[in-house]
Amino acid sequence: MTKIGIVGCDGRMGQMLVREVLDTEGLALAGGVERAESDAVGRDLGELVGRGRNGLAVGIDSKTLFELADAVIDFTAPAAAVEHARLAAETRTALVVGTTGLTAEQEVALREASARTAVVWAPNMSVGVNILLSLVEQVAASLDAATYDIEIVEMHHRHKVDAPSGTALGLGRAAAKGRGVRLEEVWCKARDGHTGARQSGEIGFATLRGGDVVGDHTVVFAADGERIEIAHKASSRQIFAKGAVRAARWAHGKPPGLYTMRDVLGLG
Repeated sequence: MTKIGIVGCDGRMGQMLVREVLDTEGLALAGGVERAESDAVGRDLGELVGRGRNGLAVGIDSKTLFELADAVIDFTAPAAAVEHARLAAETRTALVVGTTGLTAEQEVALREASARTAVVWAPNMSVGVNILLSLVEQVAASLDAATYDIEIVEMHHRHKVDAPSGTALGLGRAAAKGRGVRLEEVWCKARDGHTGARQSGEIGFATLRGGDVVGDHTVVFAADGERIEIAHKASSRQIFAKGAVRAARWAHGKPPGLYTMRDVLGLG
């Protein structure tokens, strides 16, 4: 029985993750923690997510959760994810990170933690998006960069705070990898005013925000006379919870290292 802990257990994703663990055969909920000021602290985790009492109360001691769990799932905030990575390394507990918007310095903290424990870090935990990542890399490698322009369009709900989305950047990195370049050297994250002609080899991003959109991503390969579009549309956050729980179960017992959902899914 793999014991899984949830940090940020009272958030939208946190509650979905708790339900997914409780509903998945072969898994046990190690516990859940929240910020000390959260109204959820002290409440029964089962009741919190509408599953009935299970005797586990929402706590505030993240280190104890890491010590109890075989794997911990983090969908919180960048600064919190860094602290959780430190705890994962200290306790040698597998960590699954779905938090986006990390700075380059914060990403280094995850890499450092992966030297001591298994860390699965992915901008998107859904099976469909990770297949999309593989397809985008393959298509980008197959098409001439001077002929086919790459644009990535993403839309999310009005409350999302980072842009472009972590998934959009992941798709950009997949396209850049297919072309054998670094994304940071060719990306164009925004256009405004008189920008001049599009630069050859550029990978562009367009960000849309509104309503309650869970997540739409489209990668466009545009050439003279034709356009290839590969898209993924998420209609429920449950797909992210299912993927993250699958990753946590997979990561338990794996040697230290920085893994992605492509490793979890066996996509190479």
